[in-house]
Amino acid sequence: MFCDEALDAVEPIAAGDLTPEGRVADHLATCPQCAAALAHARTVDALLRARPAPRPPLPFTTRTLARVRRAHWTSDQRLDAVFNLAVGLIALGVVAAVWLLLNRSGLTAVSSDVVTLFGTGLVAFAHRVAPSLPLYAAATALLASALGVWWWAERDNLT
Repeated sequence: MFCDEALDAVEPIAAGDLTPEGRVADHLATCPQCAAALAHARTVDALLRARPAPRPPLPFTTRTLARVRRAHWTSDQRLDAVFNLAVGLIALGVVAAVWLLLNRSGLTAVSSDVVTLFGTGLVAFAHRVAPSLPLYAAATALLASALGVWWWAERDNLT
């Protein structure tokens, strides 16, 4: 075993996160430099554990959480923008594919006839419904005024 492999394990061993076993334990027992590094790391760890941890300033938590939320919000905004762009490109691709399909298949000539037929039917429907429109308008006005009176009468009970 080489010293650099043992030195990689010195800090976790000093902190108590790792127990030296096998080749690492043998190397630490035979190499005075690595043993000295382990002893130094244990001293530093003991000094750090004995030292009291300083208390953070009062607005530290608030500012830190605000920064995290702002970073998260920015990340979400970027993700939303990419998602919206992808959906827009997919929708554009679908429209282009449908247009290409209609154009290549000759259905555009038929579609103009369908639009004309639909327009004629819509005009006939409008002529048929037109005499009833004043009745529908009066019924809508009556309903709206009844709801307004009900709201006015009950507004004191809502608060």
